[in-house]
Amino acid sequence: MDTTTPAHADMPADMHADTRTVRGACPHDCPDTCALKITVQAGRVIKVAGDPDLPPTHGALCSKVSRYAERSYHPERVLTPLKRVGPKGSGQFEPVTWAAALADIAQRLKAIAARDPQAILPYSYAGTMGLLQGESMDRRFFHHLGASLLDRTICSSAGGEALAATYGGKLGMHLEHYTDAKLILIWGSNSIASNLHFWTFAQQAKRQGAKLVCIDPRRTETAEKCHQHLALQPGTDGALALGLMHQLIVNGWLDEDYIARHVDGFEPLREKALAWDPERTAAACGVSADEVRGLARDYATTRPAAIRLNYGMQRCHGGGNAVRLIAMLPCLTGAWRQQGGGLLLSASGWFRGFVDAAALQRPDLLAGRRPRTINMASIGDDLLRAGSPAFGPKIEAVVVYNSTPVAVAPESPKVVAGFQREDLFTVVLEHFLTDTADHADYVLPATTQLEHLDVHTSYGHTYVVFNHAAVAPMGEAKPNTQIFRELAAAMGFTDPCFSDSDEQLAHQAVPAIDPDALREQGWVKLPLPALPFADGGFMTPHGKVVVNAPGLGVPDYVPPYESVASAPALAQRYPLAMISPPARHFLNSSFVNVKSLRSIEGEPLLEMHPDDAAARGIADGVMVRVFNDRGSYHCKAAVGVRARPGVVNGLGVWWRKLGAAGTNVNEVTSQRLTDIGRAPTFYDCLVEVAPA
Repeated sequence: MDTTTPAHADMPADMHADTRTVRGACPHDCPDTCALKITVQAGRVIKVAGDPDLPPTHGALCSKVSRYAERSYHPERVLTPLKRVGPKGSGQFEPVTWAAALADIAQRLKAIAARDPQAILPYSYAGTMGLLQGESMDRRFFHHLGASLLDRTICSSAGGEALAATYGGKLGMHLEHYTDAKLILIWGSNSIASNLHFWTFAQQAKRQGAKLVCIDPRRTETAEKCHQHLALQPGTDGALALGLMHQLIVNGWLDEDYIARHVDGFEPLREKALAWDPERTAAACGVSADEVRGLARDYATTRPAAIRLNYGMQRCHGGGNAVRLIAMLPCLTGAWRQQGGGLLLSASGWFRGFVDAAALQRPDLLAGRRPRTINMASIGDDLLRAGSPAFGPKIEAVVVYNSTPVAVAPESPKVVAGFQREDLFTVVLEHFLTDTADHADYVLPATTQLEHLDVHTSYGHTYVVFNHAAVAPMGEAKPNTQIFRELAAAMGFTDPCFSDSDEQLAHQAVPAIDPDALREQGWVKLPLPALPFADGGFMTPHGKVVVNAPGLGVPDYVPPYESVASAPALAQRYPLAMISPPARHFLNSSFVNVKSLRSIEGEPLLEMHPDDAAARGIADGVMVRVFNDRGSYHCKAAVGVRARPGVVNGLGVWWRKLGAAGTNVNEVTSQRLTDIGRAPTFYDCLVEVAPA
């Protein structure tokens, strides 16, 4: 028998000896947020497939999530609480009971909080994107405690804040409407690897005659499938946007009516753009002047024209300004007037009014306190700081969940040194003994997506998706929500909010959505207009696009911190620009330990152009050392056309202990921050490469 049983999916496994299908949601940091159909037989998941009925994802799954059962049933799953018995970083632990672990953790945190609760820091990100397991009971716990707040900037805050400053929110066109476009600019995105379902819509548009243009320093799998590839220098996207504006203006390709009605303050931007003729733009970006002219002509004269902007291009010093400039382009041509025209970076702002974050996270539990905020991107420096009046108390405890900062945070030599402090008390909620878990005092076993309930929004489409627990938790694993409930009880917190069940949290998360429809169907579409900005109506106070944003001014090109042009003295020693895009079969650091996926990736790679490799005596397949003043790491050289001259691509993010010499690409990345959004500048990095 094969039945879909959402209402009973969280029942004990032994009550379902027959085969059944459970509705779920992909939890990972990806714009697609796929609805899943999970096949369970005799209490065990035997298949994870996409739900063909969800319009934006239509049943296809990436190679990573199609192997999700392999990850959940991995033989190295942490299935009991563990207490450290060896040196920090050794990964030496002994099993303990939940009662013993929680009692000791609570005692340690109480002692620190008695001195100053701000000495305790939560560290989490998007290991799950679920509203419950990612940002509910955990936030209540730390708000009640008065711990330091975490500025969660590591991935998208530069682009997100820039887009919000321009449009009034993280808003964009409907994913499905890309099929109607006749020109699609895929800007800073390897969509085949990181946005698979957008790519299927782009392919449909291509079959209907659309031209696809990829703008990316790397010749990605996506670039190879497009009609045109502009391999610009890293961090020069803002200059290219200004160069396109120059051509729109001088050739009379502006939609003056749309600008007059729906753009506030265009004139100062017009003056800036007029200084960026094709020759200047080409020199800054490392492309030809004819490529600038041709792209501007195509964008202005092809209707509808759409931009799929992604977060790769905002991981440089000027990333925020670049997003503001690119977001102006469809407003200057009036592309928003037509279905298939516009731009999408993030759709998460559409969920405003449907998700009640305050009800989930309960910031009122701070009770008027204003704890300091620690930027997750500067965790290396911050863990090594002493207390001071400007910084506040020294960080004495870190609780890590849904992230592994030792692998993913920039300038990892400092991150490792911080987590190796013997006086730092570290608790990690995890599925596996990651690089970060190896440095923990306690590792607490967390459930995977197949074992708990959750609710998901998306930043790539406009559907709310429900996740039922398909099977009972393995071993002694518990959902994040339950771990923080029990930790709150051990701390003596008595507020009734810590008794809310996951079912109650799910209702609190999306109060404007019919809960029965969401549970039964597995997903609900937001009621939004088809052409949201055809007649203005942006989420700004006056409904217009903002050029001169308060506190930000008029957007402009901000060059990289580290490039041959902007830092010539540094480039004498480290002449190669390095970007670190994700390996195709990993998702940030997730899935690195799934053997079938790691076998496809092989080993950590540095892509080099043949000219750069030859100048250094480097052949394809040899081990190399990548280095700068911050550190060095070892990997294998992949010499070929993926890299443009002067740029190397260090594919990430490998677990350090699974990489060569126990390091990864973040040995050399920087803790410097972007112009907007306080985000890390992973792709703003000069290095040198030598044979190892």
